[in-house]
Amino acid sequence: MNRLLAILASLWVTTAFAQYPDKPIRLIVPFPPGGAAELGARIFTVPLGQALGQPIVIETKPGADGAIAADAVMKAAPDGYTLFYATNTAFNWVPATRKNPPYNPVTDFTPVSFVGYFGFFLFSHPSVPAKSVAELLAYARANPGKVNYGSGNSTAQLFGAQLAQLEKLDIVHVPYKGDGPLVIDLLAGRVHIAFSTPGTAAPQVKEGKLRALAAMFPNRSALLPEVPTAAEAGLGKMSLTPWGGVFGPKGMPKEAVDRVARELAVVLKRPEVREAFGKLAFEPKSSTPEELSAILKQQIEIWGNIAREVGIKPE
Repeated sequence: MNRLLAILASLWVTTAFAQYPDKPIRLIVPFPPGGAAELGARIFTVPLGQALGQPIVIETKPGADGAIAADAVMKAAPDGYTLFYATNTAFNWVPATRKNPPYNPVTDFTPVSFVGYFGFFLFSHPSVPAKSVAELLAYARANPGKVNYGSGNSTAQLFGAQLAQLEKLDIVHVPYKGDGPLVIDLLAGRVHIAFSTPGTAAPQVKEGKLRALAAMFPNRSALLPEVPTAAEAGLGKMSLTPWGGVFGPKGMPKEAVDRVARELAVVLKRPEVREAFGKLAFEPKSSTPEELSAILKQQIEIWGNIAREVGIKPE
């Protein structure tokens, strides 16, 4: 009798998820509208929703370094209808900088698929007499305590701290709530240098109002192809990898996980999707759920090590 019930239950689950999804899916993004994460989510959710046969509704929940959004997903029903566009901020920075993180990225969530890598650049204001990373380093060393760097997110903050630590620089950190207000002050010269996504800053480079000294990823960006990579510019030891991936709550059904991962892999290969991501200097790259799990564990270790190396202590 128990065996029969188990078989019937298995058939019910299989049949139920053969119809997945049969209603709209919610994708929670941990940053406000207009940022690189939310803009990127728009790029892949529309075609992914079309492939799945149901729309994907983006819901932004910014704040607390992504912990507010992550907590909402963690507590959602694990039925495949609430997904999380997680980034390194919520899943690497939070564990590295809090003594008691509100969640465990590895055990409290279900990996679905990697989405890709965020592109960051090192920008500078023209008032800084440096047209290359080498000239910037020389200027900062000659003027200890007089050069500041702005950050609009945890990735930028850790990039700046790592630069100061590796190059033994005395530079001042100026935090901002986002790249938008940061770029305003960078354009005004109140901030000297900044690691930032290129959304609002790249057009200013083309107009000569800002300089881009390095692209913080392995390959040059088609967005600003003349800008050297970190390795080419002499910053090859900087090892942060800003990333994004799709997760669900713990216990999300395998059938739903596999369906989303499979369709997303196809979507991220589409030329129009890759072209749209290129305008954000974002490199799309899908994965299996198992590969995403391995990437997550690796990045947690890397970010934790770097935070300790630059002297950031958990609070």
